[in-house]
Amino acid sequence: MNIAILMGRMTRDPELRYTSSGKAYTTFTLAVQKTKDEAEFIDCVAWEKTAENIAEYFRKDNRILIQGRLSVSSYEQNGEKRKSTKVQVF
Repeated sequence: MNIAILMGRMTRDPELRYTSSGKAYTTFTLAVQKTKDEAEFIDCVAWEKTAENIAEYFRKDNRILIQGRLSVSSYEQNGEKRKSTKVQVF
């Protein structure tokens, strides 16, 4: 089972965008507190109505609770293989 539940603060205002086919999406980063002085920065992406709601109601420094699944993708940059992990928000 692949489920991620995170609570954190938005690091910037979410920006609503659209694919060429008209599908709404937004990407944002959550700062999730690890210890009193440390945080993990988690990249997230939301689609369609969820993306529209996040873009309308949340701003930088707002606390948000999200649920989604981890998504790992591979790519090559300057001849090096790299991996990227994001949370696909439900």
